[in-house]
Amino acid sequence: MCALIAAMTDGAAFPESSVPASWARIDAWLRAHAPTGFAELRPPADPAAVEAAQAEMGVRFPPDLLASLACHDGMEGWRSALPGRPPAPVAKIVAHWELCIDINEDLRLDDEDLLDEDEEPWWHPSWIPWAVLDGDSDVIDMRPGPGQGRLGNAEHDDRASFLNGWPSLGAYLAEVADVLENGGRVRGFLTPRVDSEGRLHWERAL
Repeated sequence: MCALIAAMTDGAAFPESSVPASWARIDAWLRAHAPTGFAELRPPADPAAVEAAQAEMGVRFPPDLLASLACHDGMEGWRSALPGRPPAPVAKIVAHWELCIDINEDLRLDDEDLLDEDEEPWWHPSWIPWAVLDGDSDVIDMRPGPGQGRLGNAEHDDRASFLNGWPSLGAYLAEVADVLENGGRVRGFLTPRVDSEGRLHWERAL
């Protein structure tokens, strides 16, 4: 089971989260069926690094992300054992957030007054890039409101979108664990396949 959760919250009671249980199920499945993919998952994040990241970004991480980082500080390399982009280590979360903030400021891409009602900006400082690859990221939306905590996509060459995301990181990881254990498809069309090297891939079902 994941460790260090209490330390990450300064000893405070940690809110109920399904993430540790989901990661335990995912880890067990990977150990048994995709050991190379499991080996690419990093150990738990340093609680001090997590706290420093939140201070640097000025955004409090949601309980599900804290719980996930207490299980794994992202993954090594560019491959992902999860559908979508590989979970990022804490240092990469901060680095990508800072990069997007700098680009936004330089190019003035965040003028929300110019957006249509249902259009998202290119970047927002209250987004947490929890998974990153090639300049694109899967983000957690921490803006106040009913959508807080939802997952979306922030592409480097387009505006962000939350239309095909999940309501929370916990919901996403629970769906992945369910599909690995019981079969089925993530998002209705992604199926798991293990290659000859013991890595898990997610493929579009025909």
